[in-house]
Amino acid sequence: MKLWQKDKASLQEVEKFTVGNDREMDMYLASFDVLGSLAHIEMLASVGLLTKEELTQLQIELKSIYKQIENGEFTLQDDVEDIHSQIELLLTQKLGDVGKKIHSARSRNDQVLVDVKLFLRNELEELVKSIQPLFELLQTQSEKYKTDLLPGYTHLQLAMPSSFGLWFGAYAESLVDDVITLKAAYDVVNKNPLGSAAGYGSSFPINRALTTKLLGFADLNYNVVYAQMGRGKAERVVAQSLANVASTLSKLSMDACLFLNQNFGFVSFPI
Repeated sequence: MKLWQKDKASLQEVEKFTVGNDREMDMYLASFDVLGSLAHIEMLASVGLLTKEELTQLQIELKSIYKQIENGEFTLQDDVEDIHSQIELLLTQKLGDVGKKIHSARSRNDQVLVDVKLFLRNELEELVKSIQPLFELLQTQSEKYKTDLLPGYTHLQLAMPSSFGLWFGAYAESLVDDVITLKAAYDVVNKNPLGSAAGYGSSFPINRALTTKLLGFADLNYNVVYAQMGRGKAERVVAQSLANVASTLSKLSMDACLFLNQNFGFVSFPI
C-alpha cells in the first residue's frame, strides 16, 4: 500500500536510497500519529464531518492501536509506505469506508508535521527532567565543597586560587542557560500545524483551535504556508539547543579527565 504509487514502478535502488531509514524512524512517531488522529477525528465530528457513531468506532480502534504500540506489538508491514498508511490501513480493515474518513481534511504533510512536533515536544520534556538531577547534584556539591581549594588555571597555566565549589557551580549555571535554550526550542515546537493540509489549508470547515487545545499545544501555526515552510526548522532549532547541553557535558567531562590525570590528581572515581 503506497499512497504515491504511480503507473510505473520506480527503480528499487532509487527507492532504497530515498527511503533510507524512514520506516525505522516512523516507529518513533507511531504513538504520536495515533494521538494526532484522535484529536483530528474529534474535530471532524464537531464540524459534522463524522457522525457520533463513526467517531466512537474510530476512537475504539485507534485506542486499541495505541495499546499495541505501547506494548511493543505494533509493526509496520513491508508493503506499507509509512506509519500513517499503516494506521489508516488497519482502520480500513476493521471499519471499511469509515476507516478511510480519518484522512478527511488533512494531508500527509501536516500529519508528518504534527507527529514530529508532538515527538520533539515529548523528548524535550524528558530531557529537561533528566537534566534536573544533575543540576541539583552540582549545586549540592558546590555548596559542600565551597571552601575546598582548587587552583584556577588559564590555558592550563596556574592563575588564581579557586575552589571546587566554584567549579561545580559553574557547570550548574551552564545547565541553567542550556535549559533556557531548550525552553526556547520547546516554544517553537509547541505550535499546532495540523489543518495546514498540503500547505494551503483546507476547504472543509475545520476547527484548528480545537485540535490545538486537544493536543495541548500552546498556540497554532496561523499561516498555513509557513506551517509547511517550517518543516526542518523546528528540528534544527531543537538540535541547536541539544548542542548546548552536549557542550556543557563535554567541558565537564574534559575537566574530569584532566583532574583525574596523575599530573593533577584532584579527583578520583570509585573503583
